Amino acid sequence: MSEDAVDLVIIGSGPAGMAAACEAGSCGLSVVLLDEQTEIGGQIYRRVESAPQKLLGILGQDYAAGQLLASDFRNSGARYFGGATVWNVTTEGVVDYVANGRAGEITGKFVLLASGAMERPFPIEGWTLPGVMGAGAGQIMLKGSGALPSEPVVLAGCGPLLYLLAWQYLRAGAEIAAIVETTQRSAYFRALRQTVGALMGWRDLAKGLKLVSAIRRTGVPVYSGARDLAIEGTTHAEGLRFTVNGKAMHVAASLVLLHQGVVPNTQLSWSTGTDHRWDEEQLCWKPVTDETGRMGDTQLYVAGDSRGIVGANASAVQGRLAALAIAEQLGLKRSPPRITSLKADLRRLTNIRPFLDALYRPQDENRIPPDHVLVCRCEEVSAGQVRKYVELGCRGPNQTKAFGRCGMGPCQGRLCGLTVTEVIAEARGVEPSGVGYYRIRSPIKPILLGSFAD
Repeated sequence: MSEDAVDLVIIGSGPAGMAAACEAGSCGLSVVLLDEQTEIGGQIYRRVESAPQKLLGILGQDYAAGQLLASDFRNSGARYFGGATVWNVTTEGVVDYVANGRAGEITGKFVLLASGAMERPFPIEGWTLPGVMGAGAGQIMLKGSGALPSEPVVLAGCGPLLYLLAWQYLRAGAEIAAIVETTQRSAYFRALRQTVGALMGWRDLAKGLKLVSAIRRTGVPVYSGARDLAIEGTTHAEGLRFTVNGKAMHVAASLVLLHQGVVPNTQLSWSTGTDHRWDEEQLCWKPVTDETGRMGDTQLYVAGDSRGIVGANASAVQGRLAALAIAEQLGLKRSPPRITSLKADLRRLTNIRPFLDALYRPQDENRIPPDHVLVCRCEEVSAGQVRKYVELGCRGPNQTKAFGRCGMGPCQGRLCGLTVTEVIAEARGVEPSGVGYYRIRSPIKPILLGSFAD
């Protein structure tokens, strides 16, 4: 299947993608939005249009607010291709995808990547055992089908999502065995340097404090400053062990949800050959863009968490600003008051971000594991093997493919890329920026040859 060129192709139906489509539609642009899911909303607003009222109450007002954006998108005039797996994007605006078992291609005068975020890897001993998942995966199951843990669950790590999921689980009636926080006391002193920004974002700060207070009032055990995390069990998870102030601790559980923040999903942007940089504050790679999200002199823009973690509301504003910039590129008249207003909104919504980045900075020991811990789950490559590759002359993640197939499994490096970068950087005694990332090529996602039979 092929489509005639449209003004704008958007990849991703989360806050950034839907908001961009709405803004572009109001400017008179023709828009096509593609997403892997059959329903709009991305991960943050997953199933928001069809969620039962009870689930809306459990997930909270921030989730329910996505219904308004979804409604606006439906009235924007944009065409939505659901169930579409994008496997290739070019800097000239060509997008290849597979939907309903058939390959398709569409060309946009411009393309906006709004592929959102993914959970940061949490490579600790036992993290590959059955019964160990990311907290984000747990929340996706809750949003997607209302699924809840049938037995007491342990939530471990750091970051706002960890506490949000705990609050949602408690509202839904799930039992939490313990919350194990890895945030150290030193992080609070580090975050104090960003107090001005935190106070400017006082609404978000107050919301977070209220949520944490509500969790503590339930009597759920909370262990703060945890270190030396490891999953116990041989064939499946049986519990979590850790230390607090040097004292060994253990919590029994058959389900452990790990989380230490989210990072931009940059697989698509890397595949286009455009520049990326290592961000020392968020400890991840980000595409290099101008202030509107354009990547170099290409036809590609990026907005939302795939450009750098900013949150749902700020992602929507970035999507709108990118759409206005694209409209201007296509010769449509600018609206300076609208742009000024959106930029002010973006500053307000991101004031608290440096504070959160400092407070919830993941511990080195939970990002750069010891030798016996697996880093590449697909090909079963351990951190020790990667360090051996470095001794043999490996200089970066892309070379680990030749040394031991690291990053060549079905996930295409998504679950190991950041870890491999940091393990090599540590072994070489250099900064991650000097190590680089995998060379990502299409197909970005696994696809069947049968899809191209026609």
